[in-house]
Order: sequence, then structure tokens, then C-alpha cells
Amino acid sequence: MTRELFRDDATLEECAAAVSRVNDRGGIVLDQTVFYPTGGGQPGDSGVLVLEDGVEIAIATTVKDRETGEIVHVPAEGQEPPAPGAKVTARINMDLRRRRMRAHTAMHLMCALVPFPVTGGQVGDDGGRLDFAIDDPDAVNREDLTEKLNVMIARNHPVNIAYISEEELDANPEMVRTMSVKPPRGAGTIRVVEIGENGEIDRQPCGGTHVSATGEIGAVEVTKIEKKGRMNRRIRFRLV
Repeated sequence: MTRELFRDDATLEECAAAVSRVNDRGGIVLDQTVFYPTGGGQPGDSGVLVLEDGVEIAIATTVKDRETGEIVHVPAEGQEPPAPGAKVTARINMDLRRRRMRAHTAMHLMCALVPFPVTGGQVGDDGGRLDFAIDDPDAVNREDLTEKLNVMIARNHPVNIAYISEEELDANPEMVRTMSVKPPRGAGTIRVVEIGENGEIDRQPCGGTHVSATGEIGAVEVTKIEKKGRMNRRIRFRLV
């Protein structure tokens, strides 16, 4: 399987790689990559693969093959994929990645401030949204939540990646905030994002990319709280 370099270092912009294979739809599989595949509400990375002769292949997005679990780099329309075995430099659109890292980390802070089950979410390029099962329509206030988020961001809490056993997760089921998406199992360990010393602010399983400290998020604004069903509330925010 492809070595997922972005899991432990989300700041890597590029890496050397070799083409493992090209699938029947022209998708490119590498032996290792810095490209994050669509998942967990976060879009897949775009960027380029640079061949040894300098030719660039534009990558429109990155996905995981539903059947094999392989990370597939999807070329933009009209791009000719390289031959298996070709050596490439895999380079992501880092500006886009950083904005998504900021938004995704802000969503974890929102989870810490809104003590209700998460029913859905989406990381955007300039913000995002989270859906919560909230039974009290007055439980969350837009202006108050904006203020609290920015205070938490300004305190510049550290953001770390840790790994726990599946048994530890089973013993602490409250760590899983999302009702519809469960952490992948089978590898023996679960990747966890911890915000604050020893995860005192937020600690939950997550495979996405994040900043290294909350101050990197910058200011945010909660723009809207929408009613999406009897209990569901959708909270939208933007990076300022």
C-alpha cells in the first residue's frame, strides 16, 4: 500500500515517489505520497506530478479506491498518466492544503465548545461547517461561539498527533464525536488528534491534516446557524 507521508507531517509539500500502477480509469497509484485523499469531510489534495524530464501532470483531486483502499491520484482531464515504474516528484497545492488545515483544526475547537453529538461536517477552502444533534434551539449563539473560538485560537494551544490501540478506544467511546463516521479499524492502532496539553481541549480520532498550533488558524467567524431537521443544527464558519 502507498506510504501516507501526510499522516505524520501535514506540512510536507512534496516527495519523491515511483508509480506503482495506473488503474483502468487512468488513476495513478504511487509507492508514497503527500497527497491527502478525500475522506472525513476533507477534500482530496490537488497538485502536480513532475516527471524526471520536467513534464508536469496536473492532479485534479485525490481519492481512495473503495474496493482496494489504494490512494488514487486523479489526473486533470486531458492529462496522460505516466508509465508504471516512472519516477516522479509529487507536489501538492500547499496554499489550498494550509487553508483546509486551518479550517479542519477550527472544526475540532468547535467540537470542544459545542457539547452535542456531531452528525456531519465538511472542510472547505475558506471555512467549513459542522452539524450537531442539538435539542435546544437556544443552546448555541452565533456571536458567543465566534468570540469563544477566537479566544481559544489566540491561546495558541499545541496540536499533536498520537496513536492509541483499538482497545483503548473501546474503553473510551466518548472520544468518537461523530455519529455517522467511525474510525477505520484493522490496523491495530487509531490515529488521534490532540489539542492542548495532553489533549485537554479536544482529543478525538481523526485522519485529516491539521496545523501544529491553534494560533495558525487565524481569526474565524461563525456566519450562520441553520435548522436542518427537528434536532439537527448546521453551524457554518469562515476563515477571516
